[in-house]
Amino acid sequence: MPAAQVAQVRPFHRADRDQLTDLVNRHVAAVVPGVSVSVNTVLSELERRPDEFIVDPWVSERATLVAELRGHVVAAAHLLRYRADDEVGPHYRDVGEVAWFVSHPPASFQPGTDEAADLLMTACLAQLARWRVRARLADGSLPAPLVYGLPRTWPHVRAVYERAGIRHTGDTEVILLARVADLPVPEPRPGVTCERTVGECGTRLTAYADGRALGFIEVDTALARPERHPRGAGLADVGNLRTDPTEQGRGLERHLLARAADWLRLCGVDRLAAYEAATDRAAIDRLTSAGFAELTRTDRGWEHRPGTAQTPGR
Repeated sequence: MPAAQVAQVRPFHRADRDQLTDLVNRHVAAVVPGVSVSVNTVLSELERRPDEFIVDPWVSERATLVAELRGHVVAAAHLLRYRADDEVGPHYRDVGEVAWFVSHPPASFQPGTDEAADLLMTACLAQLARWRVRARLADGSLPAPLVYGLPRTWPHVRAVYERAGIRHTGDTEVILLARVADLPVPEPRPGVTCERTVGECGTRLTAYADGRALGFIEVDTALARPERHPRGAGLADVGNLRTDPTEQGRGLERHLLARAADWLRLCGVDRLAAYEAATDRAAIDRLTSAGFAELTRTDRGWEHRPGTAQTPGR
């Protein structure tokens, strides 16, 4: 009988681009329906992250590794090293990070994929050790809308992290999604007007009464740069939703969502996403009552803690 083949971990080659993109899109599809990214988007992400205009300039080194088994890329990871100088924010200063890690689930592709993923993670931690960084962080932020942290829909990636001693140290967010058609319909509010302006996180719709701002909502219809537009582009998200404390319980949030829905229909957007801390049950309930449904939960903030790795063989 032929000897069992062992996965090989090596640097990413440009010839891997189609297999890597397919692997990335399998993970994206498990988080947000109908969205996928192009080969060019994935390749661009390996060179720089244009949407991270504050954090990305702090990166001093990047490395992309893949695990190959029987000629197939079965796992891949992208690593970042942040500079140690004073221009870098304290949280990122002299830090190494597994920016994302994707792999075929065990037994879903071919025998040995789980071992290949563990082997790749071992190589990732070895690279972080060679960089001699003060801390080793991890995440799962792929170059697609709504995909950040470590989504609960990736239990196989979570298992790899935990076996390697990477622990969840941050918070958890709930990602919600609504069909724009299911959002509230605008109802007249005597004395209340709505003004549309440019906001910090998209188009801002502000409700006014007697010249006083009662609250606003911002919707972002440009979740991807034009040259990196994903499939399934009829998607927007709620960048901000704020109301005056005196308006709590008076239906202003629903009114703002209804106004936003009108605008989104004109934009050709059919789905609207929102994010809330898992601990803010009241905010989640307000959104679900307005037509949103929980899409998934994602755990943010992961750190490698040597000495907590699990023994292979589970």
